[in-house]
Amino acid sequence: MDINTLRILVTIVSLVVFVGIVIWVWRNRNTKDFKEAANLPFNEK
Repeated sequence: MDINTLRILVTIVSLVVFVGIVIWVWRNRNTKDFKEAANLPFNEK
């Protein structure tokens, strides 16, 4: 295995992880949690 093959594998794995994160973020069941997290800096205690 040469360095170019390793670079290709790392690129493919990175792309798959990125797409997985995007799908996880855009799922509807997570919307409430993300909206609450987005408003945390504006909550006064």
